[in-house]
Amino acid sequence: ISNVSNVSNVSNISTMNTVLILGASRGIGFEFARQYVQEGWRVLATARDDEGCAKLQAVGAEAFKLDVAQPSSVSGLSWRLDGEKIDLALYVAGVMDRNSPQTPPTQQAFDELMHANVLGAMQALPQVAPWVAEAQGTFAFISSRMSSLALTDAGNAALYRVSKAALNMVVRTAPFDFPNVTWLALSPGWVQTDMGGDAAPLTVDKSVAHMRATLQAVSGAGKRASVQGQFLNYDGSTLPW
Repeated sequence: ISNVSNVSNVSNISTMNTVLILGASRGIGFEFARQYVQEGWRVLATARDDEGCAKLQAVGAEAFKLDVAQPSSVSGLSWRLDGEKIDLALYVAGVMDRNSPQTPPTQQAFDELMHANVLGAMQALPQVAPWVAEAQGTFAFISSRMSSLALTDAGNAALYRVSKAALNMVVRTAPFDFPNVTWLALSPGWVQTDMGGDAAPLTVDKSVAHMRATLQAVSGAGKRASVQGQFLNYDGSTLPW
């Protein structure tokens, strides 16, 4: 896949109608919601609490409460989506732990991070995928360059790296059961969010604009075979596992 660098044309991306964003109350998820609403999409977005939902509704999204880390909360998702045709689903929810292997994670930290980053994705996947399949759409999971085994050059955030590597495997296995959906793992780059920090080179609006352009470039049943189950950078280039 060639790099997608012409972000100035991203405002013309409006061929898909409905997007579902899981984990949209802040950061990258909220910016996805804001930009897609601005481009005239119907945006379904989740947040863990009323405050997050109100924030999303204020920018024009249809928001509802969902905590991806709690299976009981995710269990009603298919019912909530009954009858929808979802052109694009995005699993954005995630938690960071910055400790290196020198500091073993507590069970609480391990459970919190793995529930949000992996279990939530695996719980949501079979409930969302049928409605994405109805539209022959795309289901993308926000991963991280830090999950790449080939590119690992430091030990910081070890548990986070492990969880995102596991999330990548979720993306790799899904096409066998849902072949009519385009499955992608997508790295947003190092972004200026609460998780990424102020030193990050990418602003959240530019990261999301690039990812939107990348998703548009690879979406469609005719392109599925060439990108199915791939790990892409925000600019559309392929990342090694």
